[in-house]
Amino acid sequence: MNLLGEVVVTMLVILDPPGNVPIFLAVTSRLSEKERHRAAYLAIGTAFLVISIFAIGGQTILDYLKVSVPALQGAGGLLLLLVALQLLHGKTEEESYVAASPEDRTSIAMVPLGTPLLAGPGTIVATILFFQRADGAGEWFSVLGGIAIALSVSLLALRFSGLVVKLVRPAGVILLARVAGMILAAVAVQMIANSVIAFAREV
Repeated sequence: MNLLGEVVVTMLVILDPPGNVPIFLAVTSRLSEKERHRAAYLAIGTAFLVISIFAIGGQTILDYLKVSVPALQGAGGLLLLLVALQLLHGKTEEESYVAASPEDRTSIAMVPLGTPLLAGPGTIVATILFFQRADGAGEWFSVLGGIAIALSVSLLALRFSGLVVKLVRPAGVILLARVAGMILAAVAVQMIANSVIAFAREV
């Protein structure tokens, strides 16, 4: 039970459900309410899939590809920084958006929302460490249960983020997009900085 609680708290701190709401709203600002709900489920599903893959053989995968955790952090930071710049500049591809199918429009839920925002370097490293600590099937299920609970809380936050839209109105959503862009840029820069520091320590 102690392990379960530790996993839930750690994952909630890393996932930061309330902090992801403005970013989610900004990235999905051109989706209908139904598409936004679908995007929320897709984002959480993608995050769970990525986390599960690394839970099963995360360190083995990284070792096989000869990819270090700092490299993973740097790549995730660069990807998030690109998304942050788009949010800050308000750049969208109107024509391609209108022509796209609902499935294509909600695909943004997988990247960058599902990964690397939710299933990013932090959650991946934490998952690997928790499974390395787990001793026996009982503790394995405790880790999985903790991850599932944390992702469920994140799903609730994203699923009901539409209430924020109704409160702040369209003009408020534009402001949220700019604020989310700054937050996401800060997160991205921190990830890149952590990556550089980690690389420097390895030298």
